[in-house]
Amino acid sequence: MTETKTVQYTAKDYKSDQEVRWCPGCGDHGILTSIQKAMAELNIPKENYVFVSGIGCSSRLPYYMNTYGFHGIHGRAAAIATGVKIANPDLMVWEMTGDGDALAIGGNHFIHAVRRNIDINLILFNNEIYGLTKGQYSPTSRKGLITKTSPYGTIEEPFKIGELVLGAHGRFFARTVDYSVQVSTEVYKAAALFHGTSVVEVLQNCVIFNDGVHDEITDKETRDDRTILLHHGKPMIFGKEQDKGIMLEGLKLKVVKLGENGITEKDLLVHDAHEPNPGIHYMLAGMSYPDYPVALGIIRAVENQTYDGAMIAQHVAIKAKSKIKCVDDLLRDGSTWEV
Repeated sequence: MTETKTVQYTAKDYKSDQEVRWCPGCGDHGILTSIQKAMAELNIPKENYVFVSGIGCSSRLPYYMNTYGFHGIHGRAAAIATGVKIANPDLMVWEMTGDGDALAIGGNHFIHAVRRNIDINLILFNNEIYGLTKGQYSPTSRKGLITKTSPYGTIEEPFKIGELVLGAHGRFFARTVDYSVQVSTEVYKAAALFHGTSVVEVLQNCVIFNDGVHDEITDKETRDDRTILLHHGKPMIFGKEQDKGIMLEGLKLKVVKLGENGITEKDLLVHDAHEPNPGIHYMLAGMSYPDYPVALGIIRAVENQTYDGAMIAQHVAIKAKSKIKCVDDLLRDGSTWEV
C-alpha cells in the first residue's frame, strides 16, 4: 500500500518548472490547482504518484505536475495507466483524459478499465467539444450543437458519463466543476483513497470553442438552485435558500419544495453513496437541468475486489503450490535430455 511521510507538502511542491500553456481563462487551470492542493493534503510521497494522459488539452497536465508522468497516445491512457499499476501496484496512478480522448477513440479502454476495477484514478475533463483539434463535436456534445464537423447541428445522442460508468459496473463516480477548488479538492482526495477505479467527471469550460457550455448550472446567480451537492448520509437538500429537495416517488426522483403539501426534511431521500444496488446512483448521475438539479460530489463509492489485488493474490497462491522456485527448476521441469 502507498505509505505516508511525516514531511508536510504544499501545493507548490507539486508544481513543475514547465510553463502552463492552456488558454487564459481555460477551466483546466482550476482543475490543476485543485489536484495539486489535493496531493499536498494527502501527504503521500511525490515519487509514489504517476500521472498518465492521452491526447487533448487535458493531457498536458502531467507536464505541470512535479511527479512521475507519461504522455501517451490518443485514447490509450487507460491502457497505459493499467500497465503502470499492474507493474507496480504500490504507485498511485492518475489518468488525465477528456471527453473525446476517453469516450471516442478510447471508449473501449475506458469501459474495460472501469469494469475490471483497476485501482486507478481517472479524471475526465468534460467540455463537450474537441478543443485541441479546434472545435469538432465530441461524444458528450449536446444534440443540435453546431461545430466544424456538424455545421447544421449534430444529430447524435450524447453520452452521459455517469450512466456510462455505472453501466460498466463502475464502483466510484463523482462529479465536480472546474472552478470549484474546495469541492474538487475533497472529491479528488476521496477518489485517491478509494480502492478501485474512481472516475471523476469535471464540468470544464473551453473558452475558445465551447465557451459557456455549463453556464446554465454554474452561473453564480442561479447555480445553487440548479445543482445539488451530495453528502453521504445527509438528506438531499439544495437551493439558494436550502428549501428544495429530492424525493423518490414510485420509481422516479422528484424535486419538491420544503413546506409545501406538508413536505419536511424527513420526506427527502438520504444519500447513500455506499449502497451496492446502483439504481438510485444511476438516476442521480443522469439528472439534468431543467427537470432536475445536476448532482455534484460523490455519487457512488462501493468498494469491491480490485483487478490488481486479485492478480497479486492469484500469483501468491500459484507460487505457494508450485514446485518451480527458480529458472533452473523451470528448465528442468518435464522431459529433459542431455546431449
